[in-house]
Amino acid sequence: MSRFRNAGLAVLLLLAAAGVARADGVFAGYPYDKVPVPPKDLAVWKALGTGGGRLAAYKPATPPGYYGIGAAPSVAAIAGWSIGIPPNGAGLPPGQGTADQGATLFATVCATCHGTFGEGNNGFPALIGGVGSLGSNAPVKTPASYWPFATTLWDYIDRAMPYYAPHRFQPDQIYGLVAWILSTDGVVPANWVANAQSVPLVKMPNRDGFFWKDPRPVTHAVACMTKCADPATIRITSNAATMKLTPLETGPVDQMKGHK
Repeated sequence: MSRFRNAGLAVLLLLAAAGVARADGVFAGYPYDKVPVPPKDLAVWKALGTGGGRLAAYKPATPPGYYGIGAAPSVAAIAGWSIGIPPNGAGLPPGQGTADQGATLFATVCATCHGTFGEGNNGFPALIGGVGSLGSNAPVKTPASYWPFATTLWDYIDRAMPYYAPHRFQPDQIYGLVAWILSTDGVVPANWVANAQSVPLVKMPNRDGFFWKDPRPVTHAVACMTKCADPATIRITSNAATMKLTPLETGPVDQMKGHK
């Protein structure tokens, strides 16, 4: 009897090493294509995107919502964050603001982080200045010096400011802040009124500093296993430096033989 008992024990140990034996007798080893998997568990696994039932170790399936974590967002909640404003100003809400109105709000809410005059403070970025500095040895990126569209300024303030309570400003307040920042940097007149019609029309100083049409040639790499091009016939005809897309000294690609 001991010989049979030892043989049975060896079989159990082999099963334990290969997978997990369930109480209902279904062996959940790996890969699962060799053993039955309860249809209910497999359906839930597939619905959750957990490998279509091919898992390294068996785990009982739990339907969505089992752990009670999170909640399905409502239509209103989603709409509250569908707030992106493109360069043409589509989606800008009604309202308006002036630089004087923006100055008052900036002094009470924004200056703590961004400085009294928007020069930056306590590690927070400057919002004023830097126009014309991007090509210097000390470039300063601010909305006026770097961003190509005034609508981006409106969008960012709306979704991310104030830092400690984002998406809390009212439209009139945001228009006022946009007017103050842009007028302080001389982008717009001091009496300029920011609204849904005027903000998209602002020509930012660095608008032309961006490439709006990709100048790189269209190439089509075709994968091949036979009749491939002879590597000896391949020639580099241009690079980022010769196309004036990047400075010559930026990296090894710009220093390849024949392209100085």
